[in-house]
Amino acid sequence: MARIKRAVNAQKKRRKVMKLAKGYWGAKSKQYRAAKEQVRRSLRYAYTGRKLRKRDFRRLWITRINAAARINGMSYSTFINGLKKKNIEVNRKMLADLAVNDPAGFAKLVEIAKA
Repeated sequence: MARIKRAVNAQKKRRKVMKLAKGYWGAKSKQYRAAKEQVRRSLRYAYTGRKLRKRDFRRLWITRINAAARINGMSYSTFINGLKKKNIEVNRKMLADLAVNDPAGFAKLVEIAKA
């Protein structure tokens, strides 16, 4: 059986890591071992960040809806509860967009939720 030498594949693997480590400070962008550790950590942070972004946006939407609902004399929780009772299914992203860009339309939804 032929002997397998890993020269090309090992270089490809290292090149990939070093390309991802471009722009890092100090040894992390120059030395393979330091770069490998930092790239692994960075990819883990990126994964976590993608999950956190969803949470952050939902918090932002809820804050905007709450502010707009209070302008119209209603709290967020009673507004959402009123919409649920009337079987109005509008997600928080759209409600927040309405609150910012179409206050009159949002006010009508508040009136429906109050009734």
